[in-house]
Amino acid sequence: MTQKRPTSFDIAALAGVSQPTVSRALSGNPSVSESTRARVLAAAEQLNYKVDKNASGLRRQHSRTLALLFFEEPSADGALINPFYLSLLGPMVRCCAAHGYDLLISTQQLSSDWHVDYEDSRKADGIILLGYGDYIESQPKLRKLIAHGAHFVRWGSAGDAQVGVTVSSDNEQGGFDATAHLLRQGRRRIAFIGTAEPRYPEFLERWRGHCRALSAAGVEADARLRADADPSEAAGRAAMLELAERGVGFDALFAASDVAAIGAMHALQQQGRSVPGDVAIVGFDDTPVASLSSPPLTTVRQDARAAAEALVETLLIEIEGGEAENCLLPVKLIVRESSGA
Repeated sequence: MTQKRPTSFDIAALAGVSQPTVSRALSGNPSVSESTRARVLAAAEQLNYKVDKNASGLRRQHSRTLALLFFEEPSADGALINPFYLSLLGPMVRCCAAHGYDLLISTQQLSSDWHVDYEDSRKADGIILLGYGDYIESQPKLRKLIAHGAHFVRWGSAGDAQVGVTVSSDNEQGGFDATAHLLRQGRRRIAFIGTAEPRYPEFLERWRGHCRALSAAGVEADARLRADADPSEAAGRAAMLELAERGVGFDALFAASDVAAIGAMHALQQQGRSVPGDVAIVGFDDTPVASLSSPPLTTVRQDARAAAEALVETLLIEIEGGEAENCLLPVKLIVRESSGA
């Protein structure tokens, strides 16, 4: 069995000091007294902790590198990375290069102590977080990053209890536009698939926009027409089966992600229902697969280039000591054949 590499938290426990004190002592910060530094170094030696001189040096100067952390989300299909996040890669690399930075890309398990790993290695000047799963469960880790003075920006809605600076699309407006479009097509029984809970604030905002559009049209939202679905084709299929088992009729569907919309489309077609004849469908994201589905998917476009550039530039403001602010990006409805237009 491989022995776990000791961390700065192990040193802190042995030396009887805080983890930030360990970090400062190992980096040569003059604010640490010589007696405390000696205690920390002795604990590090006892634990056979190897100090990365290059990494510790980065604590005192810029590495000219940003870290992009993808988080693998569990799904019925196995580990999942939202296709929209993948569309950010090219623009993000180009934006980093334009500012003289490299981009370090890493995939992480949601259950891992990625915040500890980052604090110990400090391979980059700041981090960009994508797809960190349950926002409420992630908050303690995000707060630890703030406590340790780490620079980071995350993609996604701020939610009701914001932790850190965010860049996001206007999810509520996108949900409103998607449902308003279906209403203009004469549809009145509009189902929604997506996890509409505070734990997933982006989907929750899309649900709120959906409900606002129904209310504006004088249509009462029916709770039986909502089914949970993460951004995967399998979840979209499962949501359709759940709605079928409830026996509620619907003539349209707004899915909170393209891949779930396409999974739902396939399930409906297997049930012998036509799209858009029997059920009109709108997705969210405008990933490349949306225009290739059969029929092509009407969807709400998130601007991948604008998102990538905003994430990089917001993080650089933080790194350079500025006051970074949340950024809300506009969305656009892209009408194709799946909605009957």
